[in-house]
Amino acid sequence: MASSAVLLITGVVVVAGALLLSQVEAELQKVQHSPKEHGSLTVLAVGDWGRAGQYNQTLVAEQMGVVGEKLSADFVISTGDNFYNDGLAGDNDTAFFRASFSDIYTADSLQKPWYIVLGNHDYTGDALAQQSPAIRDVDTRWTSVNKSFIVESGIVDFFLVDTSPFVLKYWNESKFDWRNVAPRDTYISNLLKDLEEALTASNATWKVVVGHHPISSGCEHGNTTELREYLLPVLKTHGVDMYLNGHDHCLQRTSSTDSPVEFVTSGGGSKAWAGKFKPTSDKMEFLYDGQGFLSMQLTAAEARFAFYDVSGEVLHAWELTKSPTGARIVS
Repeated sequence: MASSAVLLITGVVVVAGALLLSQVEAELQKVQHSPKEHGSLTVLAVGDWGRAGQYNQTLVAEQMGVVGEKLSADFVISTGDNFYNDGLAGDNDTAFFRASFSDIYTADSLQKPWYIVLGNHDYTGDALAQQSPAIRDVDTRWTSVNKSFIVESGIVDFFLVDTSPFVLKYWNESKFDWRNVAPRDTYISNLLKDLEEALTASNATWKVVVGHHPISSGCEHGNTTELREYLLPVLKTHGVDMYLNGHDHCLQRTSSTDSPVEFVTSGGGSKAWAGKFKPTSDKMEFLYDGQGFLSMQLTAAEARFAFYDVSGEVLHAWELTKSPTGARIVS
């Protein structure tokens, strides 16, 4: 892509990093996705799903389609572990891509852009395949412009962050594909710097950081120590409203005990882990150890969230509002 060009894809403007005016923003590519004419935005979020329809993936997908139609979804965010057990074998692994994505999320309401982060299972395959134009040619909804990037929607900015390289134990396992990542310390340092500067530059009412691994979780995997050490301070310092993740195969909402950040897990896209819990030092607001997904309805004044199960029932709903001064109220 030429440095002076923007690319229109299914109503979305993808802006090349070289286009951005400051060196700060040039490191994280941006995708511009405008809200509806009346200033609202509806997003669905699902993670840990890619199993060729198995483990109720198709049931979750069907209900996503129903809710997406009802709420007029603008796009979908995947919180990672997009293909099990070992990601895509390469950008020619199109049969499995179709079987786990294109042939599953077939509802009209889901024919919108899908913004993608990678999970650890994606890294044990070809970790570069999901950013390949060859995969996007198979299904143009698939929008993974880089391992970390920003979706700008005016009222809300979503900062998609590649979290697998933070987890130290993965670096001792030979099956992980660390091309374009190693050395770890340099990658993490640069990513955190770019994220901090992008958060500082953001004028959006709502700031949501999306990663695969949880910062605070009461499900099987529990807290991710490295993210609490390195990423959490950035979220607190820069006024992030929510950290959204997958990895734990459950639906949960946890509130920070010492900041306004909410931790939300939407990792119930297929196989769930019923009955597997861990303690967390933050305040557990809701936890469901089954399958489902999240909806987000946002305006400049309020944000409404809801978890749904495989039958489409609302399991838990809550609202955040902001006053003209920027103060936030939870209800």
